[in-house]
Amino acid sequence: MQAGKPILYSYFRSSCSWRVRIALALKNIDYEMITINLIKDGGQQFSKEFQALNPMKQVPALKIDGITISQSNLSVLNQVGQENQLTWAQQVIASGFNALEQVLQSTAGKCCVGDEVSMADLCLVPQVANADRYKVDLSPYPTISRINKSLLALEAFQVSHPSRQPDTPPELRA
Repeated sequence: MQAGKPILYSYFRSSCSWRVRIALALKNIDYEMITINLIKDGGQQFSKEFQALNPMKQVPALKIDGITISQSNLSVLNQVGQENQLTWAQQVIASGFNALEQVLQSTAGKCCVGDEVSMADLCLVPQVANADRYKVDLSPYPTISRINKSLLALEAFQVSHPSRQPDTPPELRA
C-alpha cells in the first residue's frame, strides 16, 4: 500500500510551521499545504473542522499516513497579553540569544553544530526572524547573525521562508 502525500497545516508567519517546512525541504519530501489563518475569522485553528484534526487547535499540524503531529508556541504570546508582547518577546529572545551565542563559540562552523544542518539550525532561523519582528538588536550576537545569513542562503531555508508561502499577504511577500 502506497502512503499518501503528507499534509502540512501551516500559517506563513508561524516559526514552528517554518521549522517543519525547512525539514521537509531539506529531506526533499513532497507535501500538500493547507493554510490555517491564525487571525482571520477569529482564528481558523478554532474551527470545528480543524479541531477535529488537531484538538490542540495549533499549527503546525503534519498529517502523515493518517497520524497528525502538532506543536506550536502562539498560545504563550496570547497568555502574555497584547500590551506586553513586545517587551516580553524582546526579553525572552535576548536571554536565549545571550546563552546561545556563548554555546556557539565552541560548536559553530557554517551551522550551529559544525558544517552540517541540524535541528538547532531549523530552530535558529525562525527565531532570528522573530527577533527581527520584535525589534531585538542583533549586534551583540555576531555568531548567530553569521550562521543565520549562511543558512538563509540554502534553498531549503529560502523555499520555506514565510515571505514565500501561499498564505503570505501581498505586502509581506518577497
